[in-house]
Amino acid sequence: MTITETQPRTDDTTPGTPDPEPHAPSRWGPKLWAVLFVAGLAMFLDALDVSMVGVALPSIGAELGLETSSLQWIVNGYILGYGGLLLLGGRMADLLGRRKVFLSALVVFGVASLVGGLVDHEGLLIASRIVKGVAAAFTAPAALSIITTTFKEGHDRNKALSFFTVFGATGYASGLIVSGVLTGIDWRLTFYVPTVLVVGVIILAFFVVPKSEGEHGRIDFGGAALLTGGMLAAVYTIVTVPETGFTPVTIATTAAAVVLIASFLVVENKIREPLIRLGILRVKSIVRANLAAMAIFGSYISFQTIVSLYLQNTLEWGPLQMALALAPTGVIVAILSPQAGKVIDRFGTTPMIIASMTSFVLGYLWFILRAGDPTPAYFVDYLPAFLLLGLGFAIGFSATMVQATEGIADDEQGLASGLVQTSGQIGGAVVLAIATGLISGGVATNLDQYRPGLYLVTVVAIVGLVASATALLGRRAAIEAA
Repeated sequence: MTITETQPRTDDTTPGTPDPEPHAPSRWGPKLWAVLFVAGLAMFLDALDVSMVGVALPSIGAELGLETSSLQWIVNGYILGYGGLLLLGGRMADLLGRRKVFLSALVVFGVASLVGGLVDHEGLLIASRIVKGVAAAFTAPAALSIITTTFKEGHDRNKALSFFTVFGATGYASGLIVSGVLTGIDWRLTFYVPTVLVVGVIILAFFVVPKSEGEHGRIDFGGAALLTGGMLAAVYTIVTVPETGFTPVTIATTAAAVVLIASFLVVENKIREPLIRLGILRVKSIVRANLAAMAIFGSYISFQTIVSLYLQNTLEWGPLQMALALAPTGVIVAILSPQAGKVIDRFGTTPMIIASMTSFVLGYLWFILRAGDPTPAYFVDYLPAFLLLGLGFAIGFSATMVQATEGIADDEQGLASGLVQTSGQIGGAVVLAIATGLISGGVATNLDQYRPGLYLVTVVAIVGLVASATALLGRRAAIEAA
């Protein structure tokens, strides 16, 4: 697709190919609401799974005898399967049809979740999480591209993506509470719940999601294999080196990561129908949106893991107590997200992302400065930080999704959707791997063991803030020069 200028964009000087009247709102009938509901359920399931497993990690580790370095693979296995194949999932949704890919992947997601609850071996549990992440890599971009192709660019799409965020926030908050209750009974129940929900989503999707014909083209399986292999090798190296140093194995995985990722970039630039059309990365706003996604997910996934371990292992809070403590983050997102579309219409995406990253930075700093007391005052020491993080998600997630898919033709919406979600998951995997390496040593008697990881997530959020702020400063300079 060649990107041609049709109208000015509100947040960047780089144009796209939007709808002829992108900001004209329209009335939504029951069919549109039903499509949005079913697509949102995929987001709900993903967020539900992430939050439930985060709460259950200490219980899983206690029963299976896993250390922190092993526990992080339960999270990262899912993230890597997810992030490594999101681009392939998005491309297959474009080529094979979004409904077909969406339904097929939901089946695999449900089965993998069931298997994860049945196994007792560390390796099998991690393998089930990887497969589950792979399935999510196909449901997520298919769901997002269903929305971006169903709702026209501008007001309608901004509004739809705002509600899409609500599903994620509701899933996250629900997962915390449900997992807090179920983990107290048996952590395996947290793996069975998604399986039951998937059955209902499949039934609804079969009747609600419209059939779509795939585009003509080939699927770049080679590119997907290179990217996924490179990411696995890179994360394995990041996790292992802090404990073992550079052994022959880690040197080999480091070399493999460099070679595979470099080969991926070379191959994508040469073949006719690549997994990533690298030309899409010439659109500056899309690059910044992907950097913001890396910062948001990279910092928060690591923060949630650190806080879960700290509150349950160090302060000896119960799973439900810990879940209730984190729940306000999801609640504030659910309350504020429906208004995000209106704010995007008025101010554009870049100011929203800047405000979001600022809120994340302040939230992390508050927790670092106030946490550490063995008998904390929750409403003073923790709650303000969690509310700031919820505010960051509420105003940042929708803006990032809009910016990443704005001005992209329908036949590449799966690619753009997969790209921004891949960035988020890769950011989550890499930052979590580094954070785990930083906190794996020491004595878990106070917050000091976890501070290096908390410093890391704060730096990641600051980098995201700076990357977004440069866009606004650059645009103002261009306006003044003009």
